[in-house]
Amino acid sequence: MQKKQKKVVWITLILLSVITALILIFSISPSPKNKKQRPVIRQEEFAEPKFRKDGELKFIQNKKILQKILIEVADNDMERTQGLMYRKSMPDTCGMLFIFETMQPLSFWMKNTHIPLDIIYIDNDFNIVSIAANTTPFSEISIPSGKDAQYVVEVNAGFCQRNKVVAGTKIVFTLN
Repeated sequence: MQKKQKKVVWITLILLSVITALILIFSISPSPKNKKQRPVIRQEEFAEPKFRKDGELKFIQNKKILQKILIEVADNDMERTQGLMYRKSMPDTCGMLFIFETMQPLSFWMKNTHIPLDIIYIDNDFNIVSIAANTTPFSEISIPSGKDAQYVVEVNAGFCQRNKVVAGTKIVFTLN
């Protein structure tokens, strides 16, 4: 009888071990390496927005053209909100023209903007009313126009100084 009891005990122990092993195998979740996870896509993995040539803009002082640039136009809420965010560079011959429906105090910021900019505020008579020169990339500090404006031009930092663009300079633009 003892041999039979020992055999039953061994079989029971083996079965319990197998059952315990199976429970452990199926209850442990796979490591994150083995899980199928949706990839996390960061903004820097997106393609950089491409410049869209929507027209040309000229800076004019005393009836003399100081400089002309190609412009991309932002004339609706979505485009104005996006602005030059996520662009890592812009040729010095290009800029972005923001068009608003009415004259009003305007304020911009540099959130998600990699490029230091000169932000040029312009009234409805196409006169520059103020310039925020050499703005800080990624800053969320508000940059106000100081006076009512209807248009804003963003160009690379230092553009205004290099081209003698100042408050009172006029702009003229044509759209494609």
